[in-house]
Amino acid sequence: MKNFEEFRFKIVVVGDGAVGKTSLIKNFTKGIFEKDYVKTIGAQFSKYNKEFNGDMVSLLFWDIAGQDDFNFLHHLFYKEARAAIIVYSLEENELGENSFTHIKNWYEVVEKNCGNIPIVLFANKVDLVDENSLDTTKIQKLVNEHNFLNFFFTSAKTGQGVVEAFNAIIEQLYLKFKTL
Repeated sequence: MKNFEEFRFKIVVVGDGAVGKTSLIKNFTKGIFEKDYVKTIGAQFSKYNKEFNGDMVSLLFWDIAGQDDFNFLHHLFYKEARAAIIVYSLEENELGENSFTHIKNWYEVVEKNCGNIPIVLFANKVDLVDENSLDTTKIQKLVNEHNFLNFFFTSAKTGQGVVEAFNAIIEQLYLKFKTL
């Protein structure tokens, strides 16, 4: 029998309402996509285990509601988070524009409640835009300004970039805590 070390990480997933946070988590953890939008109330929790480099990595995703109705609860949900994922929509409409503008706000909320933890940016709904015409300059500027680990184009619907994006943060956490 293998001698596994076990690593447990709480990861908060934040962003405006309707950007696809819940759908991304379901795609990664269960391989499914539900096309009907259901507003997250407060927070939802998803557990996912993965073998990584011969060790067991146990992840607890805290999918935090993006609507302002639940702001009074947010500080409770961030406690002991080891990493964060900020999700915004690439849609070329008000939701997409606002969710991109609000990345800075979400970063400040994470930093205020969690301190200096690794953060990855997910540019979701890439299936709804022409990826070849996307200008990554503004995204890269945000990544550099806030010292995000990286950004990924994702689609909860098609699965594009989802595994790669989640694995980037898992690997970062694993390597950080494996050496402690």
